[in-house]
Amino acid sequence: MADVPSELELALADAGGANAPRDSSARLRNLLSAELRRGFVELGESRTGYDMPIAVAVAAHDGEVLAALPISPELRADPGVVGERAGALAAAAVEHVVEGASPGPPRSGDELALRLGELHGMLALAYPAAEPEEAAEYANEALAAEFEERRIDRLRACSHLFPGHVLEAVADLRPPIGATHPLRVAEAVTRLGGSPLDESAVEALEQQLLNLLEPSGAVSRAHQDPDPVRRVARRILQRLDGMGKWGSYHTAFDHLARGFAGHERALAYEVGEALLAAGLLEQKPSVGQRHVYLSPRRSGDIRRLIDDGELPPGLVLPPTPG
Repeated sequence: MADVPSELELALADAGGANAPRDSSARLRNLLSAELRRGFVELGESRTGYDMPIAVAVAAHDGEVLAALPISPELRADPGVVGERAGALAAAAVEHVVEGASPGPPRSGDELALRLGELHGMLALAYPAAEPEEAAEYANEALAAEFEERRIDRLRACSHLFPGHVLEAVADLRPPIGATHPLRVAEAVTRLGGSPLDESAVEALEQQLLNLLEPSGAVSRAHQDPDPVRRVARRILQRLDGMGKWGSYHTAFDHLARGFAGHERALAYEVGEALLAAGLLEQKPSVGQRHVYLSPRRSGDIRRLIDDGELPPGLVLPPTPG
């Protein structure tokens, strides 16, 4: 049985969709605001949009593609404020907006252009595009296909293409905070030819992401640490950081040993347990396996350990192998 169209969907179609006149803005804005609030509530439930798909809005305005999502705008500063489904939805929106803009591979982290802000108290994102109308249309269609394929577990959603004047009130647009913010990583992964929702693709791009996003010299300092156990700890944290594994963006515990030679794999698991015990990593129960992520609350300690080898209080690493 097909879904009954929402009041927002009907009003947008009646007004002319992306060509709706400005005198329809007030009503469409009010309906969109209500739909975003509904989606925000449902993203906190065990499954989302099953009675009626939640809404995502896309528009072209002033040389950019804009998108509004039913997610807290605090995600710009803290990846820990959103749940797994909301985090995946934000990453998917970034992926398809960036694809639509087609900026090409970045040569440095300074070329990443994603900005995050808020609309009606919800997360908004903006991305520059040479042909913003075409880019917005592409992003809307790609998101619709994404939702049809149901790559995000327990989520039913729909994407709507709006006229730019409905989303023009997007405010406080600024880059995500942190060189390795998960949505900054999502932009980088997309521009490098991968999908941020495909963990194997992200892992395949690991070295390129580290070179692009990590501070100059941090990679070599971690790899050259003379203490073999501390070197493993720094490399594990650096790898997770470079892939944006903060807050709701997690990876399987078994993956912590990837990239280590055979004789270091067992040590990597021991170090992973120590990082969990110290609270630098946090654990998310998952069906059949353990998943871990970097703790946003310990970002300062994590960064100092990665960059300078400074062990934080409470971290007890296993002894150096005999």
